[in-house]
Amino acid sequence: MLVIQSRIPPQPHWDAELLLSYAARSKSRLRCFTTAGEDVGLFLERGQPPLQDGECLQAQDGRIVRVCASPEQLLHVTCANAFELTRAAYHLGNRHVALQLGDGWLRLPDDYVLKAMLEQLGATVELIEQPYQPEQGAYGGGHHHSHAGASEFSYAPRLHQFGVRP
Repeated sequence: MLVIQSRIPPQPHWDAELLLSYAARSKSRLRCFTTAGEDVGLFLERGQPPLQDGECLQAQDGRIVRVCASPEQLLHVTCANAFELTRAAYHLGNRHVALQLGDGWLRLPDDYVLKAMLEQLGATVELIEQPYQPEQGAYGGGHHHSHAGASEFSYAPRLHQFGVRP
């Protein structure tokens, strides 16, 4: 098994490739296979952003492995104007949907409920198959409402301490 524990900057040459979905690229522990079929164990540092398309990893044996985003079923969303696209993004964000943003479009994983909502808002929604690379968010570490999992996000959830007065 090819064991990988470290991320490195993109390299001009690599020895193997991993073709991974966004969900797989979001995991720090994963058993997968190179495009050539070699068994791989990913043991990356927890709490890091998902692997990006084109990012490189270094295996314990010194080999360089390039990450490739696999095509996924996505909803490609366009609207008649910037206001309607912003409104669509607002409603998706309100549902904590990770979005890939482009010039005049949004992309999100295929979901029939969200598709119906977007169409009700007047958006044009097309099913496509493309690699998915959503925005990481302003704080980079993903979604947090703190449950004391990451020290920088460990704060006392005062609103949830019923009966306690400051």
